[in-house]
Amino acid sequence: MAKVRHSRFDCSPGCSVEAAIGLIDGKWKSVILFHLLSGTLRFSELRRQVGSVTPRMLTNQLRELEEDGLVARKVYAVVPPKVEYTLSPLGRSMEPILMSLKAWGDANIGLYGKPIAASGHRAAGEGAAALVAG
Repeated sequence: MAKVRHSRFDCSPGCSVEAAIGLIDGKWKSVILFHLLSGTLRFSELRRQVGSVTPRMLTNQLRELEEDGLVARKVYAVVPPKVEYTLSPLGRSMEPILMSLKAWGDANIGLYGKPIAASGHRAAGEGAAALVAG
């Protein structure tokens, strides 16, 4: 059974955050949007840039992004089929958010990604303390 998308929001404080996160809550959606910031891409180009996503998952995520009005899809009537994806104006309006997420990720990847120190991984508390102190 498919998940219920965009359930009714109760407009409590944080409702708008919940609504915004709901649009990019798929595993690959924000990554797809980030890559489309550079311009129009064909399906195969997106697949190469996104990396380990399966074609089926990429198709599903692109369909949801299109349904939500964040991505525009253009199909050319040629053989073999040619399909291009681009950010809609609404999707383009997410650029500052995506760039902020990238900046935060760049600054903090050591806490959650690969270890920073060669001697092993840093404990989460140490990393958080370094961020606060730094």
